Amino acid sequence: MPSTPQHPEAHFTTHPAYTALITGATAGLGAEFARQLASRGHGLVLVARNGERLEAFAGDLAARYAVPVETIRADLVTDEGIEAVSRRLADLDHPVTMLVNNAGHGLRGNFADNDLAQELEHLRIHTETPLALAHAALGAMTSLGGGKIINVASVAAFTPRGTYSAAKALLVNFSRWANLYYRDRGITVTALCPGLVRTEFHERMQMNTKGIPPWAWLEADHVVSVALTDANAGKSVSVPSTRYKLASAFARLAPDALVERLARLGR
Repeated sequence: MPSTPQHPEAHFTTHPAYTALITGATAGLGAEFARQLASRGHGLVLVARNGERLEAFAGDLAARYAVPVETIRADLVTDEGIEAVSRRLADLDHPVTMLVNNAGHGLRGNFADNDLAQELEHLRIHTETPLALAHAALGAMTSLGGGKIINVASVAAFTPRGTYSAAKALLVNFSRWANLYYRDRGITVTALCPGLVRTEFHERMQMNTKGIPPWAWLEADHVVSVALTDANAGKSVSVPSTRYKLASAFARLAPDALVERLARLGR
């Protein structure tokens, strides 16, 4: 259902120096970004589909960290949802200084076996939606004189692994270019490329992860901490952990057939 921004008046009595808008904000990496940014004193604009969960999480963060928290209930595979969030990003009276494009989901089957409508929706949430929001954010941040964008991608972007890796590769390449092009305007753009992270991502896909060794998993708090450090350093690509840095380098050099077999599991 189309959603509308919710802006409690009390939240606008004061303005924090920094405000971050986070999509997919109530679970996984999105929720961890919200917690870590709130703990640093950032104001938040949280975007998610589940309104009840969104309001509960926003209330908890506002109470725990004493920061202003807005909510936008939006389905970001719809035009209405994208437009609602884009309008908020373009609002120079209440500026957003960081955009975290995190919303997304996975598909279990391969391309030809999946329903085409599902594949196109999957493509939209991972490419069209973050590009549309980045477009709105870049316009506003240019007027403000700076800002940061973090696009949550994946190490899958460096592998031949179906439409998920193809979508994430677009996001990585866009981030690398945008980080160069907009740097002289005070804007940095970073693609976060985690590997396997302990979140709800795989559970929502109903994916069996029992065969994945413990060492392959990353913790969400570490991934987000590294991402924020790398974004502050102006890096275009952030790959948390040495093992995934090595894996991404290996993926660029090894034969495609080998990389594809190794990449069938993962975020």
